[in-house]
Amino acid sequence: MALGGDLPDLIARRADLTPDAVALEEAAGGRVLSYAELDRRAGCAASVLADRGVGEGDRVAILCRNRIAFWELLFACAKLGAILVPLNWRMPPAELAALVADCSPVLLVCGGEDERAASALPVPPLRLDGEYEALLARAEPLVGRTEWPGGGIWYLLYTSGTTGRPKGVIYTYRMALANHVNIAAATGLTASDTTLNFLPHFHTAGINLHSLPTLFAGGRVLILPGFEAEAVIGLIEAGEVDAFFAVPTVYHALVEHPRFGAAVLAGRVRHWGCGGAPLSEGVLAAARGAGVALCNGMGMTETGPTMFLQHPSDCLDRPGSVGKPQLLCRARIVDEALRDVPRGEVGELLFAGPGITPGYWMNAEATRTAFTADGWLRSGDLGRQDEAGFFYVAGRRKEMFISGGENVYPAEVENVLAAHPAIIEAAVVGAPDARWGEVGRAFVQVADGAAAPDAAQLDAFCRARLAAYKVPRSFAVVADFPRTAAGKVQKHLLPLAEQAEEERLAPAR
Repeated sequence: MALGGDLPDLIARRADLTPDAVALEEAAGGRVLSYAELDRRAGCAASVLADRGVGEGDRVAILCRNRIAFWELLFACAKLGAILVPLNWRMPPAELAALVADCSPVLLVCGGEDERAASALPVPPLRLDGEYEALLARAEPLVGRTEWPGGGIWYLLYTSGTTGRPKGVIYTYRMALANHVNIAAATGLTASDTTLNFLPHFHTAGINLHSLPTLFAGGRVLILPGFEAEAVIGLIEAGEVDAFFAVPTVYHALVEHPRFGAAVLAGRVRHWGCGGAPLSEGVLAAARGAGVALCNGMGMTETGPTMFLQHPSDCLDRPGSVGKPQLLCRARIVDEALRDVPRGEVGELLFAGPGITPGYWMNAEATRTAFTADGWLRSGDLGRQDEAGFFYVAGRRKEMFISGGENVYPAEVENVLAAHPAIIEAAVVGAPDARWGEVGRAFVQVADGAAAPDAAQLDAFCRARLAAYKVPRSFAVVADFPRTAAGKVQKHLLPLAEQAEEERLAPAR
């Protein structure tokens, strides 16, 4: 079966193969769906959508927290040939309106907690709480498409917009299958596995790491409405989790939980994955102390997302590495002229493979600029490869700055600052300087209970570990960092975080 050709309806095939196996379970309330029930309800949901005027190619927006109904509607759209568009419930109505205008959905499905925001949008609503279940109870399963076109659009995910206006990343059925192959091979995912689904569904990790691959494999997806450290620790303690994926902010909360180490010993998690942003040395050290091989990886919304993931055996030997490209992934590191650089040198990461998006929704210009003439996706990330073939991420291409004629990669400086015992995390940006052109400005978050080091202490700490031109010329303490849903620091908003911290401390001065 070629990834580029037609695919069978994979959830219908899974229902045929293992009809009674548990597919989805909501941790709050214990509601359970078998694969046969999931396929039947997806068919009924497809009938409901069709009765609301949804047809092939139409967009269906969904605004809700994590729940079983999301997955029913995702597979319902596959049966109809419609396109699901998960919306970011953290956005205010004004931002949501821009996304709605961009994708022009014919229907908006919303959960009760988001009905107020949904009511401000000019799209006919379908309410998940009450109305949806009543309609499903009266519906007959739609006999829809029995095959999925590999290159057909299944859903759109709007990028979080670390630097500008979000773009709708196209996700195809081929991308979903390629990601399943990549992540299943990297983690050993099987039908006997349970994974947690708590990352938001409007983000690729909430769908693809590891929930959708687990469903393709015939495993069990345990759904939480969102992340809550106590609930997650409890499920790990109870032995309910086999494969776990989270972003660094989640791991930070977990390793600080007083029962984390005991939960790891009591549980059965065999693979711990992380991505979305770099891991701090403090989190890595705490994980190692609990016996956890925390596997760092790297991918993008545009890559499906899995590109790199460390093998557990490499975590200790190669700290900071994101591993090697996975089975269906190809990666290069190039200079400004798109020529491959020698191993050890820093350049831009380019990606290719069946898991790569074909482009952005209704945005030909953004699509054109995202790819090289020969079809490689330009990640915008800087990386290097060591002599053994392991990859490291050095930061964003646009974040690199030149100080006194020398290239400075913020990720390198951030890693040094994060190793300071009082610092949880750091973010470094380039700031104009009359003498050097640009110099580093560091924003740091201080650990709970720790005294904030002053600028002189941080300067000395950096100078002992970095070349002088890499040492930030100024430092600012912030209470927290503005982040995307993936946990990435939104560096263009750091001045606002600094201002908020100054205002918070002003009355005490």
